[in-house]
Amino acid sequence: MSGDIRRIGVVGGGQMGAGVAEVCARAGLDTVVCEVDAVAARAARDRVAASLDRAVRRGKLEESAAQNALTRLVFTGDLEDLADRQLVVEAVVENPDAKTEVFAALDKIIEDPAAVLATNTSSLPVMRLGMATSRADRVVGLHFFNPVPVLPLVEVVTSLHTSADTTATVEDFAARVLGKTVIRSQDRAGFVVNALLIPYLLSAIRMAESGFATAAGIDTGMELGCAHPMG
Repeated sequence: MSGDIRRIGVVGGGQMGAGVAEVCARAGLDTVVCEVDAVAARAARDRVAASLDRAVRRGKLEESAAQNALTRLVFTGDLEDLADRQLVVEAVVENPDAKTEVFAALDKIIEDPAAVLATNTSSLPVMRLGMATSRADRVVGLHFFNPVPVLPLVEVVTSLHTSADTTATVEDFAARVLGKTVIRSQDRAGFVVNALLIPYLLSAIRMAESGFATAAGIDTGMELGCAHPMG
């Protein structure tokens, strides 16, 4: 189960990947972040360091905890450095071809056949990514929300091929190790949150286009009338 997962890999060090890496490191896990090259890897490290610094300045994290988290992080430009990882979270650009390429490569690189390969996609089919590997039963959606260190929710998305053991492992990991609130979704377009959000956005666009209300009015209505702090 998740208590045995101590070595994490994150592919992609952008806003989401850096956030995932940060919460894993803060949870005491040995975390390796892989970017396309050394320059991007350094930028990813700077991104995590800046986020940790903000948490310290806002009184959300002790300085010592931030420093300890940084010592648990390794940044690399070589995917081969993830070979011994027990859980890898893919967080590259939201492009099916790019993600499929990553999963096909990870399938060849990751040594442990029981390792879990997770995707942070917000909408792409998990099954499609799993089918790029020889271990589709170990592929699952693990969708975090931005900013990852702040927002408590994680969607666990199971494809038709995802095994019950894989699902249980990642749900326990996200909840018990990372301290997230977990909801499960089937492998459908938008999963749970985005499937709910998109109709709101489309309605807002139509209202603004038709002159029914101003964009500012719609935003304020969502903030104060629906208690959506981001509008």
